[in-house]
Amino acid sequence: MSNPFFEPLADTGIPNFPAIRFEHYREAFDRGFEQQREEIQAITSNPDAATFANTLEALEHSGALLRRVEDVFWNLTSSHTDEALQALECEIAPLASAHGSSIYANPQLYARVKAVSEARESLSPEQEQLLEETLRTFIRAGAELSDPQRARVSAITEQLATLCTRFGQNVLKDNNDYALALHSRDELAGLPDYVLEMGRDEARARGLSDAWVFTTSRSSITPFLQYADNPALREEIYRAYSSCGTRSVDNRPLIREIVALRSERAALLGFATHADFMLDDRMAKTPGAVRELLDQVWQPCQEQVSKEAVALAACAGLASEQELAPWDWWYYTEKLRRERFDLDPDELKQYFKLENVRDGVFDVANKLYGIDFRERADLPVYHPDVQVYEASEADGTLIGYFLFDFYMRPSKRSGAWMSEFRAQSNNGERITPVIVNCCNFPKSDPCLLGVDEVRTLFHEFGHGLHGLLSNVRYRSLGGTKVKQDFVELPSQIMEHWAMEPAVLSSYARHVHTGAAIPDALINKLKASELFNQGFATTEYVAACYLDLAWHSDPDAGARDVEEFEAQALQDIGKTPLIDPRYKSTYFQHIFSDDHYSAGYYVYLWAEVLDADGFEAFKENGLFDPATAAAFRSQVLERGGTADPMSLYRAFRGRDPEVTPLLRNRGLL
Repeated sequence: MSNPFFEPLADTGIPNFPAIRFEHYREAFDRGFEQQREEIQAITSNPDAATFANTLEALEHSGALLRRVEDVFWNLTSSHTDEALQALECEIAPLASAHGSSIYANPQLYARVKAVSEARESLSPEQEQLLEETLRTFIRAGAELSDPQRARVSAITEQLATLCTRFGQNVLKDNNDYALALHSRDELAGLPDYVLEMGRDEARARGLSDAWVFTTSRSSITPFLQYADNPALREEIYRAYSSCGTRSVDNRPLIREIVALRSERAALLGFATHADFMLDDRMAKTPGAVRELLDQVWQPCQEQVSKEAVALAACAGLASEQELAPWDWWYYTEKLRRERFDLDPDELKQYFKLENVRDGVFDVANKLYGIDFRERADLPVYHPDVQVYEASEADGTLIGYFLFDFYMRPSKRSGAWMSEFRAQSNNGERITPVIVNCCNFPKSDPCLLGVDEVRTLFHEFGHGLHGLLSNVRYRSLGGTKVKQDFVELPSQIMEHWAMEPAVLSSYARHVHTGAAIPDALINKLKASELFNQGFATTEYVAACYLDLAWHSDPDAGARDVEEFEAQALQDIGKTPLIDPRYKSTYFQHIFSDDHYSAGYYVYLWAEVLDADGFEAFKENGLFDPATAAAFRSQVLERGGTADPMSLYRAFRGRDPEVTPLLRNRGLL
């Protein structure tokens, strides 16, 4: 049987998933590595003087086969993996890392790129940006170091690829290994019907007919903590969640090794810490700038959370907030929410059927940018749950394809994310993108979403629009290939439309009657928006500080993980009632790969931009054509083709202000 990766992609760009077999991956990787090595050799051995075309563009075009297999493999190891894929992932991760290092630490190739830079041909702004980004990539890979230093940087990066892969696989295993199985109605006291049904569905999926099963997935544990009357059971599942990465597996040795290697690599490259190294290539630039932003939010946030704790203790009938436990917060918050706003989340969920929310986000995209989405059930998918949509302009011009993978399953890692099976480019041939959004909603019929899950869907769709509407010449500058603290702007600004009354009334329909969500319920929802924001901000910002602590201390790798974490949180005066959103042993953002390391703050940084940016829509109209056109042309279409702050200024007409963020979080 021929290897489908060796065949050109279909015109749609969607891989031929049904034809792909496990044995095809390694064969395609091996040939892809070899083919790109030959392409790089052709560039470096070219006797002609280095030019943008024969060096930068040739490098950009190289590795087409490798990209075809990588785009499928790395997506599926996150969204639909198994033991065989995980074993192969452990083999491929260091090989892929070594292959990348062999390119960007290649002295002959770097010499040609430098020659192009020094010659300074007449280049377009996008070509200038590609040249600058390529030079930066070479330097950050060690191209200007001595041969032994460069070899050590490459070896460290290869080791990190293996360690980070193991870290992520361990989190998936620990999450899958835990289940809280309940067998009596007494244990289920307080849980509403939709939570009970979710527990029944999970039990059936595990082959248990006489139980209700709850897991540490956010979609399962959060409603359990909100409603379960039994404090011992709340404590049990909370402790299981917060000890992930230490139960059936132990991520602590991996953390220490990852942190130590990152520190060593940063020092070799001339940086004081890994945080300095990572932030040098972001908008923030320095750890000090990040800490300044966090500090601006932390102080008013702690004042707010103290008030919230007092109110919860009173609701619980306790003498002092010190008597509260971390697993009590959700439970009494839910009671207080009902008391203050007469807001029943179970009633609210009846208006957020998954399919309606999906159609709602399509409608927002149509009103803003004129995009139409049409389901294509005839196109191949990698799992039966995946839905494919064809996206086109109002005039019928094809934009690309959008895949939705909504439901949780044991083969999918936790969380929600956007990725792509093919990136957009237009360098001689127009290549349309293939985007995928992955979520972890409980698979039930009907699937009803909570407010946070609705926002998650809008958020990931915003990332999807960033990739879908990309309109650049060079693939490596398109879509979400931007500075890490700019990438969350399109996703977070999209969240604002989710809860706007005019938008809610169009898509929030009762699951049984089809009636639009009543104004009274919208008013309750809007009135409660600032409720519990002290808690939400505390758990997020505490995780940001923890990330920064791990990567700002050159000696952190030599420390005991629990002791280091405790000290980092003590240093900021965090209340013991609220844990960081992620503790170190399951903090996948920062330990499953490099991208968000020393960068978990980016959501807050981008929130400054999105809160300020949405003010333009509030001032001019939610669907104002001119404002939407400016955001599309200056942000969504431009990818990483220019400095991100210059793109924001081109859209907004000025620098962003932090006041809207503080107001949106109730922290003024």
